[in-house]
Amino acid sequence: MDYSKTIALSAGLTSVPIVLNQILRSWVVVMNRRAWLMSAAMGLGMVAAGCSGKSVPSSVSVSQQKLQEMLAKRFPKQFPVAGLLQLDLKVPQLSMRPERNMLNAVIPAELSGKVLKERFSGLLDVDFALRYEPSDRTLRAHQIKVNQLSIDGLSPALSDMLGTYSTALAEQAMGQVVLYQLQDQDLALVDALAMEPGAITVTAQGLTVALVQKAPQGVKR
Repeated sequence: MDYSKTIALSAGLTSVPIVLNQILRSWVVVMNRRAWLMSAAMGLGMVAAGCSGKSVPSSVSVSQQKLQEMLAKRFPKQFPVAGLLQLDLKVPQLSMRPERNMLNAVIPAELSGKVLKERFSGLLDVDFALRYEPSDRTLRAHQIKVNQLSIDGLSPALSDMLGTYSTALAEQAMGQVVLYQLQDQDLALVDALAMEPGAITVTAQGLTVALVQKAPQGVKR
């Protein structure tokens, strides 16, 4: 038997636990360093907040007036109906529906076209919710619900025909409309603390946008 090979093999086996132990220690050091860096970043954000005299915000508030001003910039709009008529939508009047966590828009409307001898006036009344779009930090209308599309003076047949288009018209008019864009001053400290906008709550005065810890990459809320 070649005892030299046996001794070498034994020595090699003996060194395996030592190598594994060294690898484990290195991994622990790296993980501890990462944890320390994350804690330091959070700490620096907190210190910056303290030095600036600002507390860490838990939400951003948006007044109804600001929402109304932004919505007014998106109107008037015109939409063809059945290739025969045109519906003109004026600046909506916005109101809050906190009991349903939604907003309401009453939109003055005018219907005209070659088949009509005059212009007819009415209203498009819709409810909608809001969602946050992270790509441009905007709050956008979605989940549009038509309460009523009424045009005074139309014949019953023409009213019924217009009613079949009401959902599509409301979606075109209000779907994805931007009502607010979060500003740098809203989110500067929030970004430093790895936070992001969360739940949107409708209040009697406007909106409250909660600020929550960012979810890890690959994890959806």
